[in-house]
Amino acid sequence: MEIYALIGHSGTGKSHRAPVLAKEYEIDYIIDDGLLIKGNMNLAGRSAKRENTRYGAIKRALFKDPEHAAQVKEKLDYIKPQKLLIIGTSRRMTEVIAENLGLPGPSISFTIEEVSDPESIRAALAVRAKENRHVIPLPTFAIKKEFPGYLIDPLRSFFSIPSSQLDGATVERSVIRPVFSTLGSFYIAEHVINDLVEHIASEQPGIHKVIFNDLENGRSKVVLNVDLAIDLVKIPGMRLDALLKEVQQTLKEEIEYQTGFYLDAVNVYAKKLYYDEVLYSDKVSLRKIIAQDTD
Repeated sequence: MEIYALIGHSGTGKSHRAPVLAKEYEIDYIIDDGLLIKGNMNLAGRSAKRENTRYGAIKRALFKDPEHAAQVKEKLDYIKPQKLLIIGTSRRMTEVIAENLGLPGPSISFTIEEVSDPESIRAALAVRAKENRHVIPLPTFAIKKEFPGYLIDPLRSFFSIPSSQLDGATVERSVIRPVFSTLGSFYIAEHVINDLVEHIASEQPGIHKVIFNDLENGRSKVVLNVDLAIDLVKIPGMRLDALLKEVQQTLKEEIEYQTGFYLDAVNVYAKKLYYDEVLYSDKVSLRKIIAQDTD
C-alpha cells in the first residue's frame, strides 16, 4: 500500500483540498480526523469532532483508542487499497496515525501550501478563528448519523477551487461546529420536543390524540417514538396505513426543520382506535366494523 500525507496547520483548509489532491493522484481512500473516507462515504471510524474535549479529539484523530483503530484496520484489511491519503497537522502526526493503524509511514508528503494558494489558506484560517467552523470532506447526508443531534450544514464555499482543478473530484463538503467548540452549546428541553410532536400530529386529520412520545438520543442515533390514538371515521378513505406514513413523514420533516436535530428514525404506532367516539381494542370487532364500511 502506498501512503500519501497532506500536512498543514489546523484550520488551513486541508479537508477542503484533500479530495482534489486525491483525484489528481488517483487515491480512493482518505484518513481524516478519525474517519476512513471514500468519495461521499464514511467507511469506518468515529469523527474526532464528536469528542467533548480538544485532548479527546486529538487522541481520536491519532487512533489512540485500540477499539477505534481496530475497526478502521479491519476495514482497510478488507478493502486492501492501493493508495491512501492521511491528513494531519504535521509529518509526525501522519506517521503516528499510520503506525497506530498498522500501516507503513507516508512515502509521499504534501504541505497545504503546495496544494492551495495563500488567499484560500487565509480565508480558511479567518473562518476558523472567527466562527470555529470545521470542514469534513463528506456531504451533509453522509455525516448526519455521525453527528446525531447537531446542526450540520452544507459548506457555503468560503474559498474557491478553480473548476479546471475539479475534473470530477468529489468536492461537496459539510460544516460543523465540534462538540468542544468554544462558542458554547444549546439545549432543547424534552418537554419542548413533546409539545412539538403533539402539535404537529394533532394537525393531521384522523389523529384523536398523542398518547405517548419519547426521543431516544443515544451515542449513535436519535430515534423518535410516538404512540397515537386514531379516529377511524375521520381518516380519508379509512386508510390507516396511509395516515401513519403521512404522520411519520411530517413529524420527521417538521422536527428536523424546527429544532435542527437529525432523526435517524421516526416510529409511529397506532395504539388505540376510535369509531364514533367508541374505543375499540378488540381486533375481531374492529375487523367487522372495517368490513361493514367497505362493503
